[in-house]
Amino acid sequence: MPGRSSASGPVLSQRALNRAFLARQLLLDRAPLATLDAIHQLAGLQSQAPQAPFVALWTRLIEFDPDELSQLMLARAVVRIALTRSTIYLVTAADCLAFRPLLQPVLERGLHATYRKQLAGVDLDQVVAAGRVHLSERPRTFQQLGKHLNEQWPERDGHALSQAVRDLVPLVQVPPRGVWGGSGPAAHTPADLWLEDIRGPEPAIDDLVIRYLAAYGPATARDVQTWSGLTRLGPVLARLRPRLVTFRAEDGRELFDLPEAPRPDPETPAPLRFLAEFDTALLSHQDRTRIISDAQRRVVFTINGIVRGTILVDGMVAGVWKIVRSRTGATLAVESFDPLPAATRSGLADEGERLPRLAASDAPTHEIRFATLA
Repeated sequence: MPGRSSASGPVLSQRALNRAFLARQLLLDRAPLATLDAIHQLAGLQSQAPQAPFVALWTRLIEFDPDELSQLMLARAVVRIALTRSTIYLVTAADCLAFRPLLQPVLERGLHATYRKQLAGVDLDQVVAAGRVHLSERPRTFQQLGKHLNEQWPERDGHALSQAVRDLVPLVQVPPRGVWGGSGPAAHTPADLWLEDIRGPEPAIDDLVIRYLAAYGPATARDVQTWSGLTRLGPVLARLRPRLVTFRAEDGRELFDLPEAPRPDPETPAPLRFLAEFDTALLSHQDRTRIISDAQRRVVFTINGIVRGTILVDGMVAGVWKIVRSRTGATLAVESFDPLPAATRSGLADEGERLPRLAASDAPTHEIRFATLA
């Protein structure tokens, strides 16, 4: 293992930490995995933007067919549901059943922090029961749910009532929302009804932490907490310590990892890659400098809560991208933080050539444009 040693384990350089993380995220080499297996390996994908998981998998897999993911959604093998940090995730059905009970405290904490005043004095058990019955009849939007709940609680904020149901009842967003090339409102139904024929593993916090390390390690206790939204995970890692190996970051932080997890040589070349909006690789650590600098993060993470699509050069975020559509076609607009060498621009052009064909397949023409951020 590269790096000097200390009493608490070897020190991982920032570059070694980056390469280990890229390997877990399927960003060091495209993986020969089926779509369902990749989603499991990654412990889910951020899905606030419904089409983002398609780009995330396109950049990680040797062969990816958007229709395959759509069919998995329609077959209820994967679902979109509020999970870690109360954000929308795309996960396997089994992970939905295993993860959501463990993450329930996160959603409840967010509900009380945001809607405490609007819900003061309301019997939430009654709200949950009424909301569950309404959504069990057929999938409905939160706006429809709020209007229905207002009939029973006319003096209350319908949006706050619907959010109480959203956070206290596991709800999946049903297709066609999230299906490739499809559209539709964000309609919800109880997860246990949608997945009534599926059996998942028993929820176990130890398993959740192990899955995180497999997808995002090596990591600190605070990293696991940032990803999950849970607190007080230090004792869990202490209990798991006999099953783990430990390292130190260059700044002295203790890092936990799985013994057999990949930790490539830090000099392993990292390929040029395009990351999706809200990519989990940028959102799942307390210290994200293993892949993006703090200064660049302020550009990528916008003030209105958007996490922009990014490019990776030598394993680090080096700019942003977006698809710009016009009447005549679609352009992949790449803006780098610093001027890119000609070879890097050429490589990104080769790598990104398929991206507008994926994200804007209906456009009559496709091209790539490079610029440097001011």
